[in-house]
Amino acid sequence: MKGMTWLVLVANMLLAGCASSTTPANRYILPDSVTSLSDRSHSGEHLLIVQPLRLSHYLDEDGIVLQLDDITLNAARNHLWAEPLARQLERGLRERLAERLPDTRIMRDESSLGRSEAQRLRLEVDRFHGRHDGLAIASGRWQLLAPDGRLLAMQRFHTETQLDDDGYPALVRALGSSWDRVAEEIAEGIMRAR
Repeated sequence: MKGMTWLVLVANMLLAGCASSTTPANRYILPDSVTSLSDRSHSGEHLLIVQPLRLSHYLDEDGIVLQLDDITLNAARNHLWAEPLARQLERGLRERLAERLPDTRIMRDESSLGRSEAQRLRLEVDRFHGRHDGLAIASGRWQLLAPDGRLLAMQRFHTETQLDDDGYPALVRALGSSWDRVAEEIAEGIMRAR
């Protein structure tokens, strides 16, 4: 029943979008990690550089994407990301990894000049959207590289989170929960690769 309600909601939003072009856009940001710990500086023994994320082309736009059926994707016109999705995902991943890897200093790629002792994390995101059956999907793959460029670990990830309610706010919160689980999987993979 929840999936049908979600499908009706999506259809109504699409029809409403066609009927009026004066509706102001709603803008969303991903929530902070649900396991957020107190702020503390990490001066651990390990150094990890998170490289800029790569998004599938259809995700690299302002509108929040919904999968309407098995083959149809739609980017919303009035429900937009408040800042580029790749930037939100990268920042959120750094914060979540810092929480889960307290012995590791997590850095952005551009702040790491001259850091030859650092491992590097590459991430490609091929799905980060809502689905017609009321699920928030996040999938892709990650690679962990040694300071000398050797591949230490590579894994795919795929998470699905059930929406607690109908609508875009619930979708954005569920996508945030999916991203929490992705960060948990990556942190576990990094610890195993050491």
